[in-house]
Amino acid sequence: MADHHLNPPDHDPGEHPLLTHELALLARQLPTDVVDELADGLHQTYRHHLTRTRDPDLAATAAVAEFGDAHTLAFAFTDESPGRRTSRVLLATGPLVGACWAVAFITGQAWTWPVPGLARAGVAATLVATILVIARLALGRVRYRSLQTVAAAASALVLGIDATMILAVVTVAPTPTAPLGLAYTVSACRLVLTGRRLPVLLHA
Repeated sequence: MADHHLNPPDHDPGEHPLLTHELALLARQLPTDVVDELADGLHQTYRHHLTRTRDPDLAATAAVAEFGDAHTLAFAFTDESPGRRTSRVLLATGPLVGACWAVAFITGQAWTWPVPGLARAGVAATLVATILVIARLALGRVRYRSLQTVAAAASALVLGIDATMILAVVTVAPTPTAPLGLAYTVSACRLVLTGRRLPVLLHA
């Protein structure tokens, strides 16, 4: 009787239950095009081990161990996702932008500007909430799909905040000053950069 381990089985490598399971887990977390790319690599790795071991189960286990399990791969792709990178940039540059506006407001005596108290409170609350969300996206464990969606929303809020601050300088600041000009410029630069990243996040 021929030993079935002498030759690799004649079937699609993707049909092995372990590979199917791992790819199904990835499909729940990552975009289809990313999963398709990972599937090709995992199948190639499986074929390599199948040729060497001539045992489908051993080959599948070795392929997953070498290529990475679903949890490891999902974390790696999430960590390098557009949402994560954008959030980290916003989190890193936020203190600089905030410091510029703080100096501008203090030197320009912003508390005397004709801005309704409710508007001040709304901008402040939105700013605090946005910072907390961005920090969570930049540093926390978030699923890939959720990360892109929430990062897009947070980026839109940053755009709104920068636009509001710029508009305030143009319309209600009584006297242009150098600190106000610097804060205006910094926010305008971040507005442009964030605006360019938003389409990427929406299509990620």
